[in-house]
Amino acid sequence: MTPWTLLDKAQVPDGGELRLMRRGAEFSIRLDQNELMNSRLSATEQALATIACEKIRARARPRILIGGLGMGFTLRATLTVLEKQAQIVVAELVPAVVAWARGPMAEMFGNSLTDRRVRIHETDVGDLIRTSRSTYDAILLDVDNGPESMTRKSNDRLYDLEGLRAAHAALRPGGVLAVWSSSPNSKFTARLRKTGFDVVENPVRAKGPQGGAQHFIWTAMRKP
Repeated sequence: MTPWTLLDKAQVPDGGELRLMRRGAEFSIRLDQNELMNSRLSATEQALATIACEKIRARARPRILIGGLGMGFTLRATLTVLEKQAQIVVAELVPAVVAWARGPMAEMFGNSLTDRRVRIHETDVGDLIRTSRSTYDAILLDVDNGPESMTRKSNDRLYDLEGLRAAHAALRPGGVLAVWSSSPNSKFTARLRKTGFDVVENPVRAKGPQGGAQHFIWTAMRKP
């Protein structure tokens, strides 16, 4: 079997070390020894976009905030679902991840980063959420491992009551907050409801119809 090759590494603020690995045409982004994402497993990241964007695709000039660039699966699925008048903001905390998207993984990203609908901000998505009021029609969060942080403890601020209230305020009425997670979390579901969201839990498989590990996507709607 072809061995993995280390292409680059980068420090996560207040966290560990991200490593970009390649084996043939396959890419892997890892935190220390834990794999965060793999280019062969994209179904749930795509579902994060398709489930949420279908709920707001009829809106004129919808504005979307994506937390976490990763390997770009959520971004590319968002571009596919939404019309040409959409505005998509991607917040990525680690500049190296953006550099990897434009460098070693450029073929996989295609023209998604240069699409006129897309703006990339190298910043904490929480900062954009906390400074926004009725700005977005959808907020898609694929940050860390979901509500249970693994890469950076301060990511918990996105998913606690204060963070969810900020997300609620940043959405337009009828807007949707979609959150990816590697596992279920009943306490997080309760916090979403306590914040005033209408919540649906969506179990999804890492390989889509082919199965794979079960992940979860919450769609939480701000009431009209």
